Amino acid sequence: MTTHKPTPDYPRFHLAFPVTDLDAARRFYGEFLGCAEGRSSAEWVDFDFHGHQIVAHKVAATQMADATSLVDGRHVPVRHFGVILDLPAWEALAARLEAGGTKFIVEPYVRFKGLPGEQATMFFLDPFGNALEFKAFADIGLLFAKNP
Repeated sequence: MTTHKPTPDYPRFHLAFPVTDLDAARRFYGEFLGCAEGRSSAEWVDFDFHGHQIVAHKVAATQMADATSLVDGRHVPVRHFGVILDLPAWEALAARLEAGGTKFIVEPYVRFKGLPGEQATMFFLDPFGNALEFKAFADIGLLFAKNP
């Protein structure tokens, strides 16, 4: 398995999706596709998907449509997409959205404070109900860092 080292010279995508079995997700994404595993918990697993971040979130089969997952003490929509910005761009976007009265699913904040992978994040819906996450890392080199 190869771990891709992200660099600031190209954009990376982040995709989260529901799964019903994390072990099966590890076998498929990790062993079969060769995606290195990053941070994880009992509820989710990060994978390095060719330098991009994909996250498998464990949900019950009955929750596959409207699944949420507990991340850093907050429920986040499992089906979401977004982008990883640099921190100044993230801060500017958060300020613009807050000033515009955006209704957030998860208000802008920094999660995993003091840990590898510390990141600024926020979640909100587009006009069609699609969940979006915008995030930024103080150190983009820790995008796929594992928990200590």
